[in-house]
Amino acid sequence: MPSWQGKSKGNKLGYSIFIFILRYGGVYPAYFLLRFVAFYYFLFSRSSSKPIYQYFHTKIGYGRWKSLRCLYRNYYIFGQTLIDKIVVMADMANKFTFDFDGEHHLREMVTGGRGGIMLSAHLGNWEVAGHLFKRLQTRINIVMFDGEHQRIKEYLSSVTGDRNVNIIVIKDDLSHIYAINEALSNQELVCMHADRFLPGNKTVTAPLLGHDARFPMGPFLLAATFRVPVCVVFAFKETATHYHFYATEPRTYHGRRQQGIETAVADFTVLLEEKIHRYPEQWFNYYDFWE
Repeated sequence: MPSWQGKSKGNKLGYSIFIFILRYGGVYPAYFLLRFVAFYYFLFSRSSSKPIYQYFHTKIGYGRWKSLRCLYRNYYIFGQTLIDKIVVMADMANKFTFDFDGEHHLREMVTGGRGGIMLSAHLGNWEVAGHLFKRLQTRINIVMFDGEHQRIKEYLSSVTGDRNVNIIVIKDDLSHIYAINEALSNQELVCMHADRFLPGNKTVTAPLLGHDARFPMGPFLLAATFRVPVCVVFAFKETATHYHFYATEPRTYHGRRQQGIETAVADFTVLLEEKIHRYPEQWFNYYDFWE
């Protein structure tokens, strides 16, 4: 079973140091400091380095030395995406540019009057395109695990301020299901990751990169149950200050519910694998995803 426990690494001091640098120096000094932080994780974080190395070596098919180089690059790019996310969320001055492939698909969901579901994964950094959500002029509901320590969450909230989104936290009492139902009933968009689950959650197995992997059933069950349009969205860092956003054509999953789940999972994994091959260094699941 994947060993992800719903927790994010990091501490309040680390976030505060980078935010201070961002405010008074911009992203490039923060990127410079990040090189040393990434090298520390490369050397000493065996629990996360081992599965990412194996991902490059056995799933992507890289040789040993290229896998090691990509492991460091993976840590470095992941740190950059966290920095970029803070910059965009806090409306700090920046020179980020974006290409948007499929923005019209999201607008189609908005104007369709039925709401919709956006599925993504811990691949790339789609949250950095948050200002696109503002342009859509509709309420965005982001479903997530309550995985960060409360102190860090409160500190980041004080820095980034109110976002033009509503956060729906996944809880054991299933109250998040009612919140999602309400959002879709109000013809709003609901966005969630569809690649991680906690122990005890229901899963569905599908092939990814030539090996079977387990995915959370919840997002696909919602898609098949509510039968609203579903888009798959990603955003990838292509240069230091440029991102490429992708959104697929909306699809509605009809038929019997189990059939709808299986079709939704198959569609999602095909798109996920396609983007993994194009942006292999931006896979940010730091545990044995295929275990």
